[in-house]
Amino acid sequence: MPGLLGRLAQVPDPRDPRGVRHCLVGVLALAACAVLAGATSLLAVGEWITDAPPHVLEHVGVRLDPLLPKRALPAETTVRRLLARIDGDALDPAVGRWLSDRRNQTQGRPSGLAVDGKSLRGAARANGHRIHLLAALDHTTGLVLTQLDVAEKTNEITCFQPLLETITDLAGVVVTSDAMHTNASTPTTSSATKPTTS
Repeated sequence: MPGLLGRLAQVPDPRDPRGVRHCLVGVLALAACAVLAGATSLLAVGEWITDAPPHVLEHVGVRLDPLLPKRALPAETTVRRLLARIDGDALDPAVGRWLSDRRNQTQGRPSGLAVDGKSLRGAARANGHRIHLLAALDHTTGLVLTQLDVAEKTNEITCFQPLLETITDLAGVVVTSDAMHTNASTPTTSSATKPTTS
């Protein structure tokens, strides 16, 4: 079963391969490690990477600089630019699958998922409109296993089925949602029944 690096390798690199100094998987993994260690801003992520333990750098594949006896670390500006260009709709399921893998290893498959939408506070599109996400989280652990950006010209109802399709196995899983999704236009799959209101 792939670990975090294997799941992050599924995210397409938006950069031109010519002149790339830092592997995408390494940069994303370092950013994830920084956030897991408590970094709450891109500046803090950059500072954590600068002070990252050598064994972490080696594990995520940050290579030694061929000219200097040290590792070439991505600067905060590099991390910032790359995260701004990355395809969020590819990154979200990769991280969600990693979380799901970890959950399945320790607790088995989830018995229930809650689907809910939220507007992100402090996050906005270029036109100033707030970003709204639809997410599926594990009832037991509260882990968000997948989420989708609800585009401005659509709504949660049209994103419900695509969200569930990013989860590989829903057989026997109870999916709950708010009343918005209990209508005839909400599609169902063969492995998930009509959503239950909560």
